[in-house]
Amino acid sequence: METLRSPWPVLDPPYDEPSYRSTALRAPKRPLILLPHHLTERHGPVLGQGGVGAADADLTRQHAGEPIGQRIVVAGRVLGSDGRPVAGQLVEIWQANAAGRYAHSVDRHPAPLDPNFTGVGRCVTGADGSYRFVTILPGAYPWANHDKAWRPAHIHFSLFGRAFTERLVTQMYFPGDPLQPHDPILQAVREPAARQRLIAAYDIGLTEGEWALGYRWDIKIGGHLGTPTEEWVP
Repeated sequence: METLRSPWPVLDPPYDEPSYRSTALRAPKRPLILLPHHLTERHGPVLGQGGVGAADADLTRQHAGEPIGQRIVVAGRVLGSDGRPVAGQLVEIWQANAAGRYAHSVDRHPAPLDPNFTGVGRCVTGADGSYRFVTILPGAYPWANHDKAWRPAHIHFSLFGRAFTERLVTQMYFPGDPLQPHDPILQAVREPAARQRLIAAYDIGLTEGEWALGYRWDIKIGGHLGTPTEEWVP
């Protein structure tokens, strides 16, 4: 009997990727157990807009002073597997500061912390699936994958989706970064077109003169052209 195969390439990186050393500890060693989808898997958490304010989406105005670094606008739309916009979607981001350091106790990179930048934001998508953040271009930073390993500039994204099966945690990268070909996390996404979908595009329309550069990045939840997931790493 012939085994049926999907006509679409596998987008998400493998659980165990030899060039990404941390996966040796994270990857499951036994076959995954598929569970049937019941009510809880087909319906996501009802989060709404409670507790999410407009100021949460501007990471440059969460403290008394201005953060150090290149101010940027990151915006786009969240789309479902059918290509339609997903409204009321909670979008969360977190990132390093301009020096490449996270405001987190486990980050011991000897780069300065910025007292005016925490690096965490959130918003709820509009009726057309749109989201928009104002933040600072994150810096590259070293990590212990090997002695010359540096992570390219990136922003972590988290979306809850319309159902638990659409939960998405991924990373957005910036165009023209010379570290990307050397990054095993990004390169673990084997399909070149899928890998490209993790890289934002410079958008002159979003750019605000003498104030901020603009980058556009659309996120598609599910489907063969969906945004690839990535294992979390600082």
